[in-house]
Amino acid sequence: MPDDRRTVLADTAIAVLAETGMRGLTHRAVDRAANLPPGTTSAYYRTRQALLTALVRRLVALDQRELQETGDRTPVPGNAEELVTGIAAFLEQRLTGEGRRRSLARYACAIESVHHPGLREILVPRENAGRRVVQDFLASQGIADAEARTVTLLTCVDGLVFDRLVSGGSVSHAEIRGLVAAALR
Repeated sequence: MPDDRRTVLADTAIAVLAETGMRGLTHRAVDRAANLPPGTTSAYYRTRQALLTALVRRLVALDQRELQETGDRTPVPGNAEELVTGIAAFLEQRLTGEGRRRSLARYACAIESVHHPGLREILVPRENAGRRVVQDFLASQGIADAEARTVTLLTCVDGLVFDRLVSGGSVSHAEIRGLVAAALR
């Protein structure tokens, strides 16, 4: 049960952070949002840093699982338009519903990690099947530095997510086509 409670608290902390920002992330706010007695969160995560670290670890675990599952069920695209369509679906996930909530929390944690190197180490992008699909596509198109171009392309995609979270709106296929075309040059 303790591990389950820790997961509930970390998931709730993600939601609180997404809804209220870094300043709103408190032990009490997590207790309230989880409908738990006051002091529950601090009993499991004594300090704010411990709570934030647990939140970041959970966020990364959720993201990695999602990226792994997506990559596992996605064949390497046969052409650039298939990659564009796949990236568009990924962006839709990151900008709506639970994906939006996690994206908001992820960016708040990324900013916070500037001041907390331990968080930065947890947030470092990791290898996963989703990333490999993109890299394998670029390699199949004759791109010699497919690994570096994959990192650049996915960093640009991440930038689109950030921009749309901040400014609103959606990402057009034309924008994604431009990024894919640049990666293929």
